[in-house]
Amino acid sequence: VQLVESGGGLVQPGGSLRLSCRTSENIFSINTIRWYRQAPGKQRDLVATIVRGGSTTYADSVKGRFTISRDNANTVYLQMDSLKPEDTAVYYCYAFKPFDGDSWGQGTQVTVSS
Repeated sequence: VQLVESGGGLVQPGGSLRLSCRTSENIFSINTIRWYRQAPGKQRDLVATIVRGGSTTYADSVKGRFTISRDNANTVYLQMDSLKPEDTAVYYCYAFKPFDGDSWGQGTQVTVSS
């Protein structure tokens, strides 16, 4: 599975951004799609997950502010509201599909700063 992220940028604290992850295959053929993020000098952390059945989970640090969703074709979104400076990171899309294994996108930079 090939993944391409987009939608990152510079936003002020309290603002919103929507990230997109476009996949090379139909969304419903992929078991799990996740958003991770990695801040400079820190480990890559899981942010949000959506599974084939539609269930979603979130890291405690983003609950109530971020929403993961998908369309009926090949794109997963991460709506990020009430952004904080500590949300600044490179955001990566990840997918797992049986027999294909793990796939990662190239990442998109999100910077929250006034």
